[in-house]
Amino acid sequence: MASQGRRGGASLPDRPSKNQASGIVAKLSQSPIVSKGKEVAGDAALVTKKLLKSTGKAAWIAGTTFLILVVPLIIEMDREQQLNELELQQASLLGTPTTMGPPPPK
Repeated sequence: MASQGRRGGASLPDRPSKNQASGIVAKLSQSPIVSKGKEVAGDAALVTKKLLKSTGKAAWIAGTTFLILVVPLIIEMDREQQLNELELQQASLLGTPTTMGPPPPK
């Protein structure tokens, strides 16, 4: 039998291995400027990650504090306002004066 070779099609040129540095892109990617840029970008990403993490913690603390302290206060103030309006309505229906200040001196 005859040895079997490649069948049809165009053959592509062999690619250089990763260990070989050939071409402009490879030379640029190994330059000290690019490596320093990668280092700075990595540092910036680390700082950004830490900042977002601490900001998230601060937002959690502020949000839960608001829910625990401020929301019940708002609800209570709304109830008080509704109660005052109800008393004013009842007073106007019964014909009593609707002044909210102290009674006039006698």
